[in-house]
Amino acid sequence: MNSLTIRNVRPMGGEATSVILRDGRIAAFGDEVREGEEILDGAGAILIPGLVEAHTHMDKTLLGMGWYRNEVGPRLIDKIDNERMQRRVLGIDPARQSARQAVLAASLGTTHIRTHVDVDTEVGVAGIEGVLETREHYRDMVDIELVAFPQSGMLIRPGTVELMERALQLGAQVVGGLDPAGIDRDPKGHLDVVFGLAEKYGVPVDIHLHEPAELGAFSMELIIERTKALGLQGKVTISHAFCLGMTDQDYVATLIDALAQAQIHILTTAPSSRPAPAVKRLMEAGIVVAAGSDGVRDTWGPYNNPDMLERAVLVGLRNNLRRDDEVALALDTSTYGGARMMGLVDYGLDPGCRADLVLLDGETLAEAVVDRRPRRMVIKSGKVIARDGTALIAAP
Repeated sequence: MNSLTIRNVRPMGGEATSVILRDGRIAAFGDEVREGEEILDGAGAILIPGLVEAHTHMDKTLLGMGWYRNEVGPRLIDKIDNERMQRRVLGIDPARQSARQAVLAASLGTTHIRTHVDVDTEVGVAGIEGVLETREHYRDMVDIELVAFPQSGMLIRPGTVELMERALQLGAQVVGGLDPAGIDRDPKGHLDVVFGLAEKYGVPVDIHLHEPAELGAFSMELIIERTKALGLQGKVTISHAFCLGMTDQDYVATLIDALAQAQIHILTTAPSSRPAPAVKRLMEAGIVVAAGSDGVRDTWGPYNNPDMLERAVLVGLRNNLRRDDEVALALDTSTYGGARMMGLVDYGLDPGCRADLVLLDGETLAEAVVDRRPRRMVIKSGKVIARDGTALIAAP
C-alpha cells in the first residue's frame, strides 16, 4: 500500500489538519497514522486540489529553443500561416516541446492538461503522435488530454477531415473546431464535420471561437443548436468566446441563457487585448467556466507561462475580481472549473478523491494566489512529484 500523511496543512486556507493519502487517493483528514506510513510536514501550507490547465497548445511551444523574433502581421490568418511555416524552419519537435511544457507545468502545480494539437495537411498527425508520446512518458506526473485541432481550417484544406478522424483513432480524446464562419467560411459544413466526428467516436467537442460580435454570436447559436439536437449537453466547450464581450449586452444575455440551457462550457484565457466573457456573470448563470494559458512562448507571441495561479490572477484582473472571495472565484477557473469542463472523475479534496494536490505558501488563499510563490509541494496520485518549484523529473 502506498501511504503518505502530510501534517499541518490548511485545506483551501481553512483550519490546520493532516491529510492521509493511501493508494493514490485521499483517505481521510485527521491524525490517524498507521505504523510504517511516511509522514511529511506541511508547515502550515494551504492545500488545494491540483491545478487544471484547460486550454493550451503543447505541440507548438518554443520553451528551451531560444528567443524567437516575432514580426508576424496582426490578423489571425497571419499568425496561422506564419506558424505553419515556422514549424519547418525552426524544427519544432512536438514530443520534445510538449514534454518541456508538461514538466514545467507540473512543477507549478498543474496535474491535468487539455491541449489542442494541430492536425493539418502539412504536419499530418505528427503533432498528435508526439504529444501522445509525452502523455505516456509523463503519465505519473500529469494527465494530458488531447484535442484534435484543425488550426489551419478543415474544409479549405482538403484532406484535413480524414486526418482529424485519424487523430481520433490514434488516441485524441476530443474533437476540436475553429471559427466555422471566419476560417472555413462554411459554418454548416464545418459543424457537420465536428459534431459528426463527436457522434461517431463518442467524444466531447471543444471549438475555438475567435469570431467577434454578431458573427461570433451567429456561430455560437449554431453550436448551441447542434449541442441540443444531438444530446451533447455537458460535452461541449466554446473556447475564447470573444463575442460574449460585445457591446450589445441584451444580445449577450440571450446567448448566456441559451448556453446555460444547453450546458455548454466556456473557456477563457482572460485576454487583455480582446473582448472577453464576463466570468462572474457566466458562473451566476450556472455555466461552467474554465481557464487556460493558450500558447506558451510560441510563434504567436512571447508571453504566457504554464502557471495556472498566474492565469487565475489574470482572470481576476480582467474581470475586476478584487475581494478575497472573488479571488477564490478566479482560482476556481483554474481548479474546479477546469475539472468540470474536462469531466474529471474524483477531483477535489473530499475523502475518496484522487490525491492530486498542491501545497501553497500564504496566510490566506487569496494571498497564495496573488503572490504565486514557488509551489511548496506538488502531489500526483499520492506521490510527491515536485518540491519548492522544481519537478523531480527533468525535462528533455
